[in-house]
Amino acid sequence: MNDEVDLPSMRVGYGAADPTGKDGVAANLDPSWLVGDPPWRSLFDAWLADAIAAGVVEPNAMIVGTVDADGRPATRTVLCKGVSDAGIVFFTGYDSDKGRAIAAHPYASATFPWIAMERQIHVRGRVVKVDPAETQAYWNSRPRGSQLSATTSDQSRPIASRDALEAAAAAVSDEFGGPLSSTTVPVPEQWGGYRIEPDVVEFWQGRADRLHNRARAIRDGDSWRVERLQP
Repeated sequence: MNDEVDLPSMRVGYGAADPTGKDGVAANLDPSWLVGDPPWRSLFDAWLADAIAAGVVEPNAMIVGTVDADGRPATRTVLCKGVSDAGIVFFTGYDSDKGRAIAAHPYASATFPWIAMERQIHVRGRVVKVDPAETQAYWNSRPRGSQLSATTSDQSRPIASRDALEAAAAAVSDEFGGPLSSTTVPVPEQWGGYRIEPDVVEFWQGRADRLHNRARAIRDGDSWRVERLQP
């Protein structure tokens, strides 16, 4: 570690001197805020809308954690591309590192780290592939360049150089008539969507002196229970 970087002293003063907090919340996060069926959905939507309105860069970015066949965890940032009562959706290569981990252990976590707003949301649950029609609909909405890049990439596999990657991308682009062509780029066979079906959804609100607020909804059979957690 660089001796000039004093990591232990790095602290963010959540809540500042204002008891309402810098995020403008006039009350402490409370389990009573988690209402409805499922009880996490309305507050999730409200906090996501707040992050968008505040201009948070990529407010739909989330840190997804998986465990591979050897029991080794890994995390990476991906973009949430759908939220419904059924869960949280993202898209990736089925044969990528995360895809192979999900095949071995079909459970994952996702954290939305809106630290600048003194908020986080954490989701855990079983992972299932979305319906092919849902994958196709999202694929159709992607920019052509993103479609070509996904078709080019053998995701998570080694490649010799950046030049080799760009040459492969150029070859794929030429195959489909170039970046301005109207030729349809089909969904790659090993690419599509996953849905995290939540068993646990936790909301975190930063407060002064690290006395943070945590409230979570836990699936209990066909129903949910809501509770406050100590920080």
